Amino acid sequence: MAELAAAPHVWGGRARLLAWLQEYGVYASVLALLLFNVLFTPHFLEVANFRTQLIQVAPVVITSLGMALVIGTEGIDLSVGAVMALASAMVVLYLGYGAPVAIVAALIAGAAAGAAGGALVAYVGVQPIVATLALLVGVRGVANVLVPQLTEFRNPTLITLGSRSVLGLPLVVIVAAVLTVLVGFLIKRTTFGRQLVAVGGNRAASRLSGLPVRRVLITVYIISGLLAAVAGVLATSRLQASDPTSLGLLMELSAITAVVVGGTPLTGGRVRVLGTVMGALLIQLLQATLIKHNLPQSWTQMVQAVIILAAVYAARGRRA
Repeated sequence: MAELAAAPHVWGGRARLLAWLQEYGVYASVLALLLFNVLFTPHFLEVANFRTQLIQVAPVVITSLGMALVIGTEGIDLSVGAVMALASAMVVLYLGYGAPVAIVAALIAGAAAGAAGGALVAYVGVQPIVATLALLVGVRGVANVLVPQLTEFRNPTLITLGSRSVLGLPLVVIVAAVLTVLVGFLIKRTTFGRQLVAVGGNRAASRLSGLPVRRVLITVYIISGLLAAVAGVLATSRLQASDPTSLGLLMELSAITAVVVGGTPLTGGRVRVLGTVMGALLIQLLQATLIKHNLPQSWTQMVQAVIILAAVYAARGRRA
């Protein structure tokens, strides 16, 4: 009898712990990694190091924002890395018409890829993981056909975009910060954001309530493709080269990790923008820590897999 009486207390304590981990675990992890690097990584507190980390994490943040919106609708977008490669290829192809035209062409290509995935999900009824997996393969294939090898270029506008700073902050970081604010406003302060959360929470009930479910779904995938294209343009500008074979490779893994670790459940119905940004920072710090301590890159991928499993387990435990 005593054991039965104690059982609710045990399960209640476990549920509270899992809830705390899902809500604040990413912040605690980032803080722990920062403390570890301050104590054990030489030159970590140098301004140049922080600048490098922010520049490298900016494309991950931007791509993860789009992924968070898609996962908020109980979907997934495995094509974001391939869309980055396509955007990079479009920049090279249209650069002869000027940098603005090349950037616009890259963004249109990203939005079109997102629209294709959204149409498959919203109108054809294909599962998101299947639809975007097909796009992952097909879009990168198109990018490799358009630009079959590493192509370097020199363009003043793109050099400025990739390397310029404003008030000491790299321009790519400012772009990521502005997009974070815009996505946060979209979720918290607009009708579309409320519709997105409702569709992710219960698609059937949303449809019966008269919400434009199909329009919400296709719009979300278009935004994801557009943000992935922005990340591709920024990465290309920073590198001053296009290599669709490797650009954006495994970016979908980083984006999904950032979103899930940031507290957005894979079951949809909620989007945590700030948590997603912190999740991206966690991934970047983890990679930087392993590299600075002479550990292979493959370790990062294995640790990311463990982090995803732990985050999903915490979310399931909390729902239970």
